[in-house]
Amino acid sequence: ESRFALVIVDSATALFRTDYTGRGDLAERQQQLGQFLRMLQRIVDEFGVAAVITNQVMATVDALPGPYAGPTSRPVGGHVLAHACQTRLSFRKGRGTARVCKVVDSPSLPEGESEFAILPGGIADVTKEGKL
Repeated sequence: ESRFALVIVDSATALFRTDYTGRGDLAERQQQLGQFLRMLQRIVDEFGVAAVITNQVMATVDALPGPYAGPTSRPVGGHVLAHACQTRLSFRKGRGTARVCKVVDSPSLPEGESEFAILPGGIADVTKEGKL
């Protein structure tokens, strides 16, 4: 049987950010984003598919510098997007070709990080020494 098993939404908040600019439109933007996410959840439930949503981040301008300061960036979409997702992952650049994937929130996975590299032959693990 041929069927779709994965829905990918690239940059879920991008169109909402361009259509609703400024703080005056924030409530309406979040409401529309919530409606979109509920529709996506219904598709996932009805057809038994998985959904992957990518998102944008923005700088946290009020973050204090230092080792104990909070994050310097935060995801766009706020609580509406955070509560609609089961597992949230954060990706960032590591040393050299390495990338780091951090489990931010998940009901089935512990918080943690893992390093990997994207190579011409596929994805490879990165050792503790930063080598492939």
